[in-house]
Amino acid sequence: MPVSRVPALRAAVLALALWAAPAAAHEGHDHGSEPPATAAVSAPRGASSSQNLELVAVARNGRLSLYLDRAGTNEPVTDAAITAETPEGTAQAEAMPDGSYGLPAHWSTHAGEYEVLFTVTQGGTTDLFPVALTIPEPPPPSASEDAWAQSLAVAHDFRRHIEEADPLPFAVGGAGFLLGVVVTLLMRGRRRAPVAALVVFVLALAFAPRAFAHEGHDDGTPLAAPSGQDLARRLPDGAIFVPKPTQRVLAVRTVVTASDTLSRTVELPGRIIPDPSASGVVQSSVGGRLAPPDSGRFPRLGTRVRKGEVLATVTPPVQAVDVSDMRQRQGELDQQIAIIERRVERYRKLAPGGAVSQVQLDDALAELKGLADRRAALDAIRQHPEALTAPVDGVIAEASAVAGQMASPGVQVFQIVDPASLWVEALSFDALATGQDATARLADGRTLRLAFMGAGLADRSQAVPMHFSIQDAPPELRTGQFVTVLAALDAQQTGLALPRTSVVRGGNGQSLVYEHTAPERFEPREVRVEPLDAGRVLVVSGVGAGKRIVTQGAELLNQVR
Repeated sequence: MPVSRVPALRAAVLALALWAAPAAAHEGHDHGSEPPATAAVSAPRGASSSQNLELVAVARNGRLSLYLDRAGTNEPVTDAAITAETPEGTAQAEAMPDGSYGLPAHWSTHAGEYEVLFTVTQGGTTDLFPVALTIPEPPPPSASEDAWAQSLAVAHDFRRHIEEADPLPFAVGGAGFLLGVVVTLLMRGRRRAPVAALVVFVLALAFAPRAFAHEGHDDGTPLAAPSGQDLARRLPDGAIFVPKPTQRVLAVRTVVTASDTLSRTVELPGRIIPDPSASGVVQSSVGGRLAPPDSGRFPRLGTRVRKGEVLATVTPPVQAVDVSDMRQRQGELDQQIAIIERRVERYRKLAPGGAVSQVQLDDALAELKGLADRRAALDAIRQHPEALTAPVDGVIAEASAVAGQMASPGVQVFQIVDPASLWVEALSFDALATGQDATARLADGRTLRLAFMGAGLADRSQAVPMHFSIQDAPPELRTGQFVTVLAALDAQQTGLALPRTSVVRGGNGQSLVYEHTAPERFEPREVRVEPLDAGRVLVVSGVGAGKRIVTQGAELLNQVR
């Protein structure tokens, strides 16, 4: 009975499909519809707090991790002694390198509700913290997950049997199958069918070793089920859950708000200027050519100089007309000097005999000396340059000196500034409470303390200039640097003072602060703020007194999604 080639080809394709079907199941396991995303699961935890401290206990892998923080500031407490009354008896917590405390809790591996009493001794004070822990039952696997696990087990078992078996029988059987297909199809006179059957068989053998080995299962070991992790996340009600370990990493700090009556402030544009009494400029009084001092180099920027130190020299140029006049004057002086010298010589010979009095000789000598001095001064005009000296002690802030440059009278060559004595000049468009100190904020957020020095009586561009001295000026300040000055007004108002780092921008542009409502829970609050000083803002509405508000790490909390 003749054998049809169609069933043979169908059998080969079916074999290829059966061998290659598991190969399509690799990363993601796309077998039909995707499994739903696993919801974030937190480890069992409990919390308790006192007036000064708050404690969070987290059960994981048969151990309890304890996190002890100060209630007002959220600062970690790492020097406490903690004793726990557990279902297995009394246990002493051990301080861990990350600032937490740990103790074994084998009972936490079994589902149930447990009451644990912690005794915390810190700074000579002892507090009791009762904590309720609920250990849930492990969730049963779903039907799809169970079927997939069974399929993986059968596939791995089948692959193991194939790898452990002798490959020779498989090779002989495959060769016989191929030979039978070729002979059968040749007998029917079809030339292309054997080639197709051969290709199908080779592909089946090629896919077979990879049928059960895919990414994550190369060693035949099934993937471990993902365990619940404590991840910071935004809750459906808008609050943010932040585990204590994450709070330690983000260095989240809080402050308890208190209402107070504070002066209203106004922001003024300002810039840093040198103290007029501790700075100076170096200018040339005459025009001339600049030259370096005896050291051979001009002082560079940032060089500290002393008062009276020579910074440069100026050699006045001599014009052609002046040279002609000087030469004519020199000739006249030389002629007069020669006449007086002969007169002096004659008087010296006649003075001993009494023909010439001693007074005449002295007058001639004095006249000769005066002419010689005038001749020497005329020569010095062309030879001695003007020395440019530092008027004060300080640092070279500006320098425009170049060897051979022509300096004009009254033009600045060097500026010397004392970096420890700087002022801020602000322009005020409002009536301020003069005589009060202020603060300034730099572009990078740093603050400066300012002391009021005076205000001008004449307007400058419809504004009143005000001068403040910088207290404890940092060395990196530069003259001309722009700052924002926050000066007090006469008006008073009641509100809450918070650091500027507490206020962040929400998705709608509204100002937000985060309230620490629970040890691991933060809730956003919309607020209205006004400037108070360089480091604080005045919360007018949105938050009341006695609330714990995040002062450090609020920007990082605002990015949690």
